[in-house]
Amino acid sequence: MFLGLREHAVQSSPVSEGAKAFGPNILLYEKESVANMKLTLNGIKETAAWEAAGIKLPSYSIEQVAEETKKAPVWVHFGAGNIFRIFIGGLADRLITQGEMKKGITCVETFDFDVVDKIYKPYDNLVLAVTLKADGSTDKQVIGSLTEAIKAQSNVPEEWNRLKEIFADPGLQMISFTITEKGYALKNAEGNYFPFVQADIDKGPEKPGAAMAVVCALLFERFKAGKHPLAVVSMDNCSHNGEKLQNSILTMAKEWEKKGFVDADFVAYLSDEKQISFPWSMIDKITPRPADSVCKELENAGVEDIAPVITSKKTYIAPFVNAEGPQYLVIEDKFPNGRPALEKAGVYMTDRDTVNKVERMKVTTCLNPLHTALAVYGCVLGYTLIADEMKDQELNKLVHEIGPVEGMPVVTDPGILSPKNFVDEVINVRIPNPFMPDTPQRIATDTSQKVGIRYGETIKSYVAKYGDAKKLTAIPLAIAGWCRYLLGVQDDGEAFERSSDPMLAELTEVMKGIELGKPETYHGQLKSILSNENIFGIDLYKAGIGEKIEEMFLEEIAGPGAVRSVLKKYMA
Repeated sequence: MFLGLREHAVQSSPVSEGAKAFGPNILLYEKESVANMKLTLNGIKETAAWEAAGIKLPSYSIEQVAEETKKAPVWVHFGAGNIFRIFIGGLADRLITQGEMKKGITCVETFDFDVVDKIYKPYDNLVLAVTLKADGSTDKQVIGSLTEAIKAQSNVPEEWNRLKEIFADPGLQMISFTITEKGYALKNAEGNYFPFVQADIDKGPEKPGAAMAVVCALLFERFKAGKHPLAVVSMDNCSHNGEKLQNSILTMAKEWEKKGFVDADFVAYLSDEKQISFPWSMIDKITPRPADSVCKELENAGVEDIAPVITSKKTYIAPFVNAEGPQYLVIEDKFPNGRPALEKAGVYMTDRDTVNKVERMKVTTCLNPLHTALAVYGCVLGYTLIADEMKDQELNKLVHEIGPVEGMPVVTDPGILSPKNFVDEVINVRIPNPFMPDTPQRIATDTSQKVGIRYGETIKSYVAKYGDAKKLTAIPLAIAGWCRYLLGVQDDGEAFERSSDPMLAELTEVMKGIELGKPETYHGQLKSILSNENIFGIDLYKAGIGEKIEEMFLEEIAGPGAVRSVLKKYMA
């Protein structure tokens, strides 16, 4: 076996320790023992070595799929990062394998062009997908469905002309997006266009720079080529994503119309959902940065040149992508020019109302509120891995109470997914997965912007159903934990660095004067937070739980170890 030969070489070679220290490019002696396992079209032809390493290869002709796609593309994706490569690329790979699709996805990068140069081109657009399972094992496969990688650079004729050619093709069915919510933003907090957006407005569709101007300009090309229909599908993890994308594209088009770059017919074309649709979607799959442990596992299996890179724009990316197994994609079925058979790859195709309900179920009850509770208490208790928190008796009980006990009586049931099964999977499979390198510090980011939807909605539902929210204990405890977190002091009395948050300075000022071990320094500072409807969507005192949260918080600042004592008291 190739793998056995390699293991012998590593163990017996006098340079093996040095080779390990300096990474995969130093392991030159391996070439005498194993086949050349490079993630390239030529490299994967050494099928025996890949199979021996437990890595599944595409069963279809990658070259043929790429050729067919380039001739007549049907699916273009903007945002060529990790979740796209393993999740969306994986869907296309499955459909091609099943014979349901003969073409792959054309990938377009709008922001970080290093991704194309360092991750796509050197590896012939191949992706090594690694699924991190809860038992510590991994599933590994090469994805070959990403057929072409293009930089959205209007100042580079070769790249721009290729994109214009693709968008003029009547057969193009859909364009999709994972560019993050920030990619759709046109204005700052004061309501003024960002300078780069204003520049795109002033230059018009000939030389667009940022994503929304690029897409609008390409849709203009499609309009000029014959007003062909198209679905424009956001797959970003944000509420009402299709609406956000539609508003940004239409805003850009209307600004260009004002300046005489386009006429009213183009705006009408974008506004007609029988021509250009903007389906809503809900996506859910935890896809962390490339893990060192995964990189080492692949190197030990004989895969060469697989190390992660950090691009000039601080994108953490590698030839491989590691992610959890569970994944959900729910899309509003509104495709005016046809679509791939996405449902045959596990995508839920439905109506807009159902998409909205699925998102509400996830964000307000079954996943996000649990994550936030673990994030704030994890930081205060000194945890650095979310999975480790699930071994903590009190924190484990806390998430069970927030989701299955307090959330379920008012959960939004979308019909196509069972809320009970979803939350059970989150608690028993997804969050406890010790091989998911996710941290409470990351999840604690921007908590002030999250508590309204993650807790406020359930609280409002309790008020509507019962007259008040006094039945709740775990959710008030989670909110008290966030307030305790804002002090920036761990339960043992040591200071810690709080995660970034747009309201951090303001909230710090509100909490000023409160000291751990001195409950007498509390003079009602929380009242302005807990009554703030802009934060929670409701005045928590009017909901009947403001005083309860204050009491819990006071108990948590009694002294070192008080947070643990409070968790034990309420989660007994």
